[in-house]
Amino acid sequence: MEFSNAYIESFIKPRNDLLVEMESFANENHVPIMQLPGIEVLNQILRIQKPKTILEIGTAIGYSAIRMALALPGSTIVTIERDAERVKLARDFISRSEVANQITVIEGDALEVDVTSNTTFDAVFIDAAKGQYMRFFEKYSPLVPSGGVLYIDNMYMHGLSDLKLEDVPRRKRTMIRNLRTFADWIMNHDEYESSFFPVGDGLLICLKR
Repeated sequence: MEFSNAYIESFIKPRNDLLVEMESFANENHVPIMQLPGIEVLNQILRIQKPKTILEIGTAIGYSAIRMALALPGSTIVTIERDAERVKLARDFISRSEVANQITVIEGDALEVDVTSNTTFDAVFIDAAKGQYMRFFEKYSPLVPSGGVLYIDNMYMHGLSDLKLEDVPRRKRTMIRNLRTFADWIMNHDEYESSFFPVGDGLLICLKR
């Protein structure tokens, strides 16, 4: 049985004015932010996990960082974004939020910046270049201790992951191929207990043993 998006979203509580503004901005300017059903599920699982430190790969305009910080008042979040304009927007939106003191934005390529001084993170949220998920995971998973969790968004990739490769637009085939390789690799990884949640654009949750 399938449920309509309208029915699913009827369970979502109203957001504050800033978040609604960010959602409208993202929609009007084609900025990818996490879909509402996906961020609601992510935040509920984070409330259960109760991480104190979170690393986010892919800040965009700061929407998911603010949502996570609001869900976890006692947490601190480090978020990395390489696009300078988005970094500027994210810092502005975050400064206007009530959780600005919980969030640190780092400008740079997540594959090049060094955050090892932060020692470990209880949770890592990956929502950046889809074709680089394997590289992001390999770089940052060592910073997650046993019992920590890595969350990966956009595994469904707007339905492209479900298509035969020859039916995927040519310019996106390498990305989808890399995404499938990563999915196969992590689902069979001995160090992680991983599950795919068909919510939003597809959320993969990996518990480190």
